[in-house]
Amino acid sequence: MRVVHVFKTYLPESFCGIERVIWTIAQATRGLGAEHSVLTLSRNPSPTPLRVGDHLVYQARLDLDVASTGFSLGSIGMYRRLVASSDVVHYHFPWPMMDLLHLGFGRACPSVVTYHSDIIKQRRLLRFYHPLMHRFLASTDHIVATSPQYCETSEVLRRYRHKISIIPIGLDHRRHLVRPEVLRRWYSRVGRDFFLFVGAPRYYKGLPFLLEAARLANARLVLAGVSGTFARCDLGDNVLTLGHISDEDKEALLNLCRAVVLPSHLRSEAFGLLLVEAARAGRPMICCELGTGTTFVNAAGVTGLVVPPADAPAMASALKTLDENPELAATYGRAARRRFDELFDARDMGRSYFEIYKALTARSARRIMISASPGIAT
Repeated sequence: MRVVHVFKTYLPESFCGIERVIWTIAQATRGLGAEHSVLTLSRNPSPTPLRVGDHLVYQARLDLDVASTGFSLGSIGMYRRLVASSDVVHYHFPWPMMDLLHLGFGRACPSVVTYHSDIIKQRRLLRFYHPLMHRFLASTDHIVATSPQYCETSEVLRRYRHKISIIPIGLDHRRHLVRPEVLRRWYSRVGRDFFLFVGAPRYYKGLPFLLEAARLANARLVLAGVSGTFARCDLGDNVLTLGHISDEDKEALLNLCRAVVLPSHLRSEAFGLLLVEAARAGRPMICCELGTGTTFVNAAGVTGLVVPPADAPAMASALKTLDENPELAATYGRAARRRFDELFDARDMGRSYFEIYKALTARSARRIMISASPGIAT
């Protein structure tokens, strides 16, 4: 079975949230019989397909970038060729260029959309995009939401409940191995039982509220992945900022921390892979109630604590609670690992997507047979 994924960015140039999901789906379903390729954009595209893991990446030239939306004339021909040789096209929403590709050239191929996020930041442009978006979503065969919470709270998804499945984002159940010398190095630098945030300081991450909360609670805080102007600010003696870290470094910090904190205060944080990494590591979590996947991963009072968004005093209270109650933190951490095993194993995610691929191809085959033989009852 041949599946082509369509999204604006991918490896080797970018490996953030959605790109990680595409990678994981491709790797998790390979052994089940799916062969994957990815169509993406690049300012300097490779003239030949790139092999990434077990799949190929086709790069079209990025011609125009408006409001974080890439457009490419060259992607049209590349898309048509890839879809013509594929059994399923798998879109990753949002990216308006793929809406145009699908509506113009891809309706004949069975299609599934993973709906990663509502459009939050570009509200003004959404008014113009709205008709195209709904034409696209209405014309695809199936939609996947990544959590029950997001499916219930998204005004867009409410229209399409009849064709939505819930498949949580999963990660490899195996943690990255940490060499003893790497763990010792980080222990000598940061100690243990600190609170950990990992990620870029994007507008929706809520870092100002976390910093104020850490000040109020006098909690030790390590911010990994934070660099540039933000990292040069006077953040106080209780806050340590780190630049880019490797996967092994991240696992070492997860081994040493008291809990993981994701202070995102806007719905742009649709799931929170950092929380899944924390659950896999058996670490308790603190996050905000956004009506998204963050509180699907972090079950309030079971795997950690949940506070209102943009509420520094409430966040400070949560930090203080886990700081002063290591037994409670350990109980939450054990529950987090159990929840990971039940819901967020990449093998389960792969099997769920493969079942959708099989159902779509079977439905398409039946349609072709009926079209070729009008006398067959539907």
